[in-house]
Amino acid sequence: MSQERLQTLADRLRTSTSTPAATPRPNVRILVLVGVVACLAAAGYLWAARPRPAPAPAPATNATLATDPTPAAGTPVGSTTGTSVVVHVLGKVKHPGVITLPPGSRVAEAIKAAGGVRPGNDTGTLNLARKIVDGEQIPVGIRPPSPTPPSSGAPPPTPGTSASTALDLNAATAEQLDQLPGVGPVLAQRIVDYRTQHGAFRSVDQLQEVNGIGARRFADLKAKVHV
Repeated sequence: MSQERLQTLADRLRTSTSTPAATPRPNVRILVLVGVVACLAAAGYLWAARPRPAPAPAPATNATLATDPTPAAGTPVGSTTGTSVVVHVLGKVKHPGVITLPPGSRVAEAIKAAGGVRPGNDTGTLNLARKIVDGEQIPVGIRPPSPTPPSSGAPPPTPGTSASTALDLNAATAEQLDQLPGVGPVLAQRIVDYRTQHGAFRSVDQLQEVNGIGARRFADLKAKVHV
């Protein structure tokens, strides 16, 4: 081959290798874009379908824990099925008042919680082994208080006296109480102190809770006082 022929072939080869690569056609770009969108869609679907932990159950409320309101067999009528019972201990105990005890407690436990019986007194015929009932009164060493009738005004006078002569236990002074039969200055002051510590008398029978007023003295006083 002649020298000129070889030179021509070399020039053509150099020209072809230095030409920039052909620009991709528009169809190839569209296919690449569709592939990217498909990958994103698949990734979103997998993310939405991923397993999720189940929510924890809501804690039980008082409404869901409520039990049948019908008392169980052997449960005293009027007792509570809760965590405590409340009784009123009155009479010859050291600390008369409202006492809170666990369900199933006995009368003896209620008296003990009220400080026990005062020295020189006893519980009489009170059944110490009886289970207490929520809301009851436990009179210790005294007669059970008489039920107070509904009042629409001033209470009726005690039989044998009149409203003008009977002494109001909640308004009388120590000097006025001193004039009652069998009541001296010391006992009159005890009545006033009891009224100050425990509030107004709710019934004449409550006078028996004052230290120094026994059954005989109370019988002499009850016709001459009112609340």
